[in-house]
Amino acid sequence: MSQHTADAYGDKARYDRATAHLDAPLAVVDLQAFDANAADLVRRSKGKPIRVASKSVRCRALLERVLARDGFAGIMSFTLTESLWLARSGFTDVLLAYPSVDRAGFAELTADAALAGAVTVMVDDPAQLDLIDAAREGGGRGGEEVRVCLELDTSFRLLGGGVRVGARRSPLRAPAQLAALARTVVRRPGFRLVGLMAYEGHVAGVGDEVAGKPVFSRTVRMMQAAARKELARRRWEAVRAVRTVAPRLEFVNGGGTGSVQHTAAEAAVTEIAAGSGLYVPRLFDNFRSFSGRPAALFAQPVVRRPGPGVVTVLGGGYPASGVAGADRLPVPHLPAGLRYDPQEGPGEVQTPLLGPAADRLAIGDKVWFRHAKAGELCERFSRLQLVDGDKVVDTVPTYRGEGHAFL
Repeated sequence: MSQHTADAYGDKARYDRATAHLDAPLAVVDLQAFDANAADLVRRSKGKPIRVASKSVRCRALLERVLARDGFAGIMSFTLTESLWLARSGFTDVLLAYPSVDRAGFAELTADAALAGAVTVMVDDPAQLDLIDAAREGGGRGGEEVRVCLELDTSFRLLGGGVRVGARRSPLRAPAQLAALARTVVRRPGFRLVGLMAYEGHVAGVGDEVAGKPVFSRTVRMMQAAARKELARRRWEAVRAVRTVAPRLEFVNGGGTGSVQHTAAEAAVTEIAAGSGLYVPRLFDNFRSFSGRPAALFAQPVVRRPGPGVVTVLGGGYPASGVAGADRLPVPHLPAGLRYDPQEGPGEVQTPLLGPAADRLAIGDKVWFRHAKAGELCERFSRLQLVDGDKVVDTVPTYRGEGHAFL
């Protein structure tokens, strides 16, 4: 969704009324937009359950809200410490999406039956199994059985492998490699193989309709179509190979917000991962296949008016992770028509904003921004104001507000 449609979904007057009693900086989640986005994810998942990516939400109250809806089941977490915290908080199905070397965390996991039953850990190398065993109480192989998921590398290879498109994640690419590690897991006391995961970030997280870049967009669509076809075949073969070793595999996870409907169409996949599609940050404005509603925004106060056509707001320099570039910056959202000063950009303690809309803003007014990515916004704010219509109906803590910074 481009900024020219901002006012359709992000009525500045409504957000200003809702937060009139609150000073900025602050962050809000529009519950009507959040729920509409959740419903759209379920529609696109075609009956397959959606596992919520916690890194894209980072707020327990909103994780609970979405998991209470039909069509959502389980959490995909990002660190072992977070996984254990969520499990202790009552979440009973937590898939850790990344390998961990947290020895203290594994000692805790293997010593507690409830935690071991709720958390599934990611493995793509036998050395990770060794580390878990070494972390068990007394360095032995006792303690609780550890639930294990394997990860398939989804990157798209061209020119005989000389060109790679996609993230560098698992070293397990061929079905035979996954089957070999599966045999290692099932033969090893203290471990149970329960799942397989494959995240196609080059499809799920890369927009295929970038404004002003028609040639680039067509190239992305061609790449993604070819990548989806290749991955569907390889994922099917990988699942078949692993099931010959572990016929009672509980789940096969795939996808992401931008590829929900494509991944859901694969018979080998039993559940879909998604999270960013709940907040719809600016990086998800460039997809042809779906259009979400911006649900998470933050406001910065106008503190200066340096001259005609310019205002200065406090702070706002919240870049997102990834390759540094303009697409990793938050974007001024409301009022529409504001832009950064190219000589300064969004700053650590102040951010000048240019454009005709600046002349309509007074000292103390709020400017509303969208972050480039979803959950990373919550690393900047301790609380989220939950807005329904033109009222704040609740204030809930983020992970940061509960005293946690897991990464």
